[in-house]
Amino acid sequence: METKTSEMTTIGKKVKRVDAIQKVKGESKFVSDYEFKGMLYGALVLSKHSRARLKRINTDKAKKINGVKAVLTYKDIPGENQLGEVVEDMPCLVPIGEEVRYFGDVVALVAAESQQIANMAADAVEVEYEDLPPVLSIEESLKNEIKVHESGNILTSKKIRKGNVEEGFKQSDMIIEDDFFADYQEHAYLETQGIFAVPEPSGMTIYGSMQCPYYVQNAVPKILGISMNSIRIVQSDTGGAFGGKEDVPSYVAAQCALLAYHTKRPVLLSYSREVDIQFTSKRHPIKSHYKVGFKKDGRLVAMEIKAHMDIGAYATLSPIVMYRSLVHAAGAYDVPNVKVDIDGVYTNKVPCGAFRGFGSPQVLFAIESIMDESSKQLGIDPIDLRLKNALKVGSKTSTDHLLTESVGAVETIMHAIKLADYENLKKSVSEFNSKNRFKKRGIGVSHIIYGVALGAAGQSLDAAGALVQIQRDGSVSIHVGNTEMGQGMKTVLAMIAAETLGQKFEKISVENTDTSYVQDSGPTVASRATLFSGNAVKEACEQIKSKILSMFSKIKDVDEEEVTIKDGVIFSGDVKMTFEEIVGICYNSNVNLISSSWFKSPKLNWDPKTGLGEAYLTYSYATQIVVVEVDMLTGRTSVVDVFTSHDVGKALNPVGLTGQVEGGFVQGMGYALYEEIKMRDGKILTDNFSTYIIPTINDIPQSIKIDFVEDEFSQGPFGAKGIGEPSLMPAPAAVANGISNAIGKRVKSIPATQEYVLNLIEEE
Repeated sequence: METKTSEMTTIGKKVKRVDAIQKVKGESKFVSDYEFKGMLYGALVLSKHSRARLKRINTDKAKKINGVKAVLTYKDIPGENQLGEVVEDMPCLVPIGEEVRYFGDVVALVAAESQQIANMAADAVEVEYEDLPPVLSIEESLKNEIKVHESGNILTSKKIRKGNVEEGFKQSDMIIEDDFFADYQEHAYLETQGIFAVPEPSGMTIYGSMQCPYYVQNAVPKILGISMNSIRIVQSDTGGAFGGKEDVPSYVAAQCALLAYHTKRPVLLSYSREVDIQFTSKRHPIKSHYKVGFKKDGRLVAMEIKAHMDIGAYATLSPIVMYRSLVHAAGAYDVPNVKVDIDGVYTNKVPCGAFRGFGSPQVLFAIESIMDESSKQLGIDPIDLRLKNALKVGSKTSTDHLLTESVGAVETIMHAIKLADYENLKKSVSEFNSKNRFKKRGIGVSHIIYGVALGAAGQSLDAAGALVQIQRDGSVSIHVGNTEMGQGMKTVLAMIAAETLGQKFEKISVENTDTSYVQDSGPTVASRATLFSGNAVKEACEQIKSKILSMFSKIKDVDEEEVTIKDGVIFSGDVKMTFEEIVGICYNSNVNLISSSWFKSPKLNWDPKTGLGEAYLTYSYATQIVVVEVDMLTGRTSVVDVFTSHDVGKALNPVGLTGQVEGGFVQGMGYALYEEIKMRDGKILTDNFSTYIIPTINDIPQSIKIDFVEDEFSQGPFGAKGIGEPSLMPAPAAVANGISNAIGKRVKSIPATQEYVLNLIEEE
């Protein structure tokens, strides 16, 4: 083999690039590889049982394989063998004598000179188990006959008690009850979980595809038994996350860091798609029972909800997800009497965790189905029924939170009606159905509420920092504690900085998150990045701008209050100077042009005993109308048209917002129609994209019309609220309601797959 070697630099390390022309079966094949100095590859040894006692691990054969540098078990953990961001109930590596609790629990780790060798060594590790009967359903778990954890199968319970539901039902003219089920959903992010751990003289730097670097910063030192200042976490460009890279990268990083710690060499641990789907968290399945009372005119009187959430083998973020399910269970409506109970139950299945919408799409599907069914029985148009009960300024939410500002709920309904040309849309659908025997169209409506940021249950984490520095040439560097993962945060923050400082947008650079720059700023979830990091960036820029204005007024002898900075020019009347020139003067005068800021959520008053109070800082609202078409012979459903309106407070980046809503709809549509996790004895069978079906370009609706309601929030940057999660949330309910309208049968479970819909059609 001929080789040609040259040096280059990547992630701060010198590496060798090896270009080789390799003869393979007589043919020349060009091989290009980047070889990190001493880099190793990691692999996992996963449990092949849903529930079993770990009796023996033999690593001898694996260690003898040429190129293997480490095979680690629980005995090799120098710190605490404990993971879990909320509840510490998950071992990093399962100890001998303890139970593996799902098909995917990690029992050993391998590091080797190549990925192929690492995988081979992982397969060579001999593990002996004693099979135990697993708990594989919510119903089995609630019996509590077999305990997934010694503490019992119900992890936690949450409730709301507003008004008096018994009296409310007595006052109701119509009561409707039904059961609903929303199943798993896989995140299907572009790139799988991946961590690169680099040992250094001062400790370790960890690079990774992640949402929450500070979670990783908390987890890894505990596992390694070292201090937090020995660990630096740098977020690499992240190809999608959707909640799946909130807490899971902490587990991946702990595994990778252990291998780097013991080998004293850089280690790359990158999951295959099959391992990623089998091991990592999913959207929670939720079974719910709804009982809802109405007056004859359609006014809501009382709502009673009982829900059970399948959290899987470990808690992960389930208690926080449950909080959001609890608060959103009664929907976006003004209901005087509300009773909600939700339990999180352990099973011997894949742990569930954060997913875009965070426990709300499941319950919103249920309440929106109830609203649709009720509209039929009451003889009221589904849009009119929602309009009659919509929240307004002065209304109280299901948690008795008095709304005083930024309540664009009614406006989103009115905008959606106009977008869809609703009356004519109903006529066109009716006309289509009269002309087609084997294809039927239906109109689906949904109306949702979304609590922005972490809310009362997460106030200790609801803050964010920013560090802004003006460089000598006038360019601007920004570090924040929240992460960019494709949602457009960097663009919005750069726009906020440009608007505040008066510098040109192209001069602003928002860097990837690095824990050595900014204090723990909480997770990048709950559509909080624009609100929290945006406010922090704005405040830091205002501090710097004040110094620049002061310097200009001093050297030009003008009134500071009359000085303006815009589009890279600072001026007062005819007196002008470029942004770069004034910055150069500030530097030469030793003016400090670096500033940090910290934005935290105002105190929220909420009582966990009753579930009443200020559940969230503010709320976003959305209304969606869809047209679906169902093939009555096969059950196949397609979405034809989408009309959606979102209350975003203030549209800072309309193009980015539109992209978010389009992507969110398609992901929500996938949850409603296609994305089905199939299991056998707790093992996921649909572990790649040939068996787990996600929407393709061919499934996207012919038309997606979007608009935004701008009901500004006084505490948001320039009035803005979040959009990342609300973009998905109306879709599952709207699509399910559209199918129900088309076939005349109620969809009570999602995903409403082709087989499910056909069975509904064929039911007597």
